[in-house]
Amino acid sequence: VGAIFEAPAFYDYLSGWKNIEIFTSYSHRISNAEMREAVQLVGLESRIHDPVRVYSHGMRQRLGLAQALLPAPEVVLLDEPTEGLDPEGIHEMRHLIQRLNRERGLTVLLSSHLLSEIEQLCDRVAILNKGQLMFNGRWTDLAGDKQHVRLQVDDWPAAALIAENCGAAVVEPGLLAMKSEAVPELVARLVSGGVRISAVEPVKRTLEQLYLETVAGT
Repeated sequence: VGAIFEAPAFYDYLSGWKNIEIFTSYSHRISNAEMREAVQLVGLESRIHDPVRVYSHGMRQRLGLAQALLPAPEVVLLDEPTEGLDPEGIHEMRHLIQRLNRERGLTVLLSSHLLSEIEQLCDRVAILNKGQLMFNGRWTDLAGDKQHVRLQVDDWPAAALIAENCGAAVVEPGLLAMKSEAVPELVARLVSGGVRISAVEPVKRTLEQLYLETVAGT
């Protein structure tokens, strides 16, 4: 198991290379070839022999990740790996994490409050609220068997009544929660009921919205 926790700490007066040598020596004997491979993977080849005190925050995060990859772990724990990074740094760190999973087959356990990042990186999530496990599984399953559908019609009260008779739930004016397979039947009933339809649009809920709905239900 390798790990990086939010803001990795290093000996600032030593080079990145020397820091890796010291920290890996505490647990396992690592060859120079293995160290060079980890440094290359995180993209620090040109700066690895510079003192850490001149590293940017993003470079420190990369150095921490290189350390976490030595010796070759099966699982990597990452705590807020994109915290404090600029947009370019966030994109590069996201791409690097995806490579670790897809190319190296590593299991990555990622802890973060940035749900937009989790949505792009993770297929499975665990939601913790006040020490209680609220959900564990594929985050797309949080929505259950119902999707949100936005309607633009000329008579919303009439449309809402027809929608409820089709098993849909009104989330707010113009927005329904219903099973996707029931949408064609709803459209047919609206037309036969004399409701003029301007648009029927499926609405993909973000992980943040699903998270808030899950927590609000506690």
